[in-house]
Amino acid sequence: MATLSSQTRRAPWMFLLPFLAVFATFTLYPLVRAMMLAGQQTFGPGHTQWVGGGNFRALMNDSLFWTALKNTVVFTLGSVFVQLPVSLAMAMMLEVKGLRGKGVYRAILFAPSLVGLSFAAVLFALMFEKRTGLVNQGLHGATAWLSALSGRDLAWSLDFGWLEQHVMAALIVAALWMYAGFNMLFFSAALQNIRQDIKEAATVDGAGAIARFFHVTVPAIRPVAAFVVLLSIIGSFQLFELPYLMLNGGAGPDNRGLTVVMYLYQVGFETGDLGYASAIGWTLTLILMGFTIAQRITARGEEVAR
Repeated sequence: MATLSSQTRRAPWMFLLPFLAVFATFTLYPLVRAMMLAGQQTFGPGHTQWVGGGNFRALMNDSLFWTALKNTVVFTLGSVFVQLPVSLAMAMMLEVKGLRGKGVYRAILFAPSLVGLSFAAVLFALMFEKRTGLVNQGLHGATAWLSALSGRDLAWSLDFGWLEQHVMAALIVAALWMYAGFNMLFFSAALQNIRQDIKEAATVDGAGAIARFFHVTVPAIRPVAAFVVLLSIIGSFQLFELPYLMLNGGAGPDNRGLTVVMYLYQVGFETGDLGYASAIGWTLTLILMGFTIAQRITARGEEVAR
């Protein structure tokens, strides 16, 4: 009986052992190692010097880091205040009564999310080219037509430098095309879960479309919206591949396309200072943890208020 009892106690651990081994090797050890590296300055393989909190103090006075953080915040604001309203509008259009072919429209709007990020980055890099890019060509053609009608020169310049002076705007547009349909699915699911009797009661009480949106739709989808906002913030702060590929491996003129993760890559893998790169990574982690905690506190406060 004793042997059987011992085997019974060991059985769960035997099943957990593969997971624990993978977790310890690919998650726990890298985290511990990154924490140790954040307090060191590295000079190539095998050459390190302990600096304690020196990396974090240097980071606070690093102008490139603040430039990267500012650019990342601008992109994040674009994701939250441009991309998400567009996603919600798309979801609401698909929920219009009597609309035929909803499944087809939903598939079309979601399709850009299935395109590879590398392909999308190259595509938009070509679209935002100065003279031959589709964006400048299209805007030039449209404004030339307006110029002919008004008699004034309103033509858009073919030399407008999207990837030089307006890098973040170009990145926000590219991300809008890629991820608006993905976020649309979350809003669509939330809209479908709104009770029909509440909508009908609001209509009977004389509430118009705008009033129903703010007093029925918004409160009903608030939990999902909070989740999507948090997801967008986390994803935006991890921005790397899109600007890196659109700008041919650089950060654009005057580092206008530099993001926090791109700066981490430059410091860690191009400069070779893995300690400073780890400090950047942990600073980014703390920022995202702050957003997550703030979102949880806000959500809990709303639940208590209800």
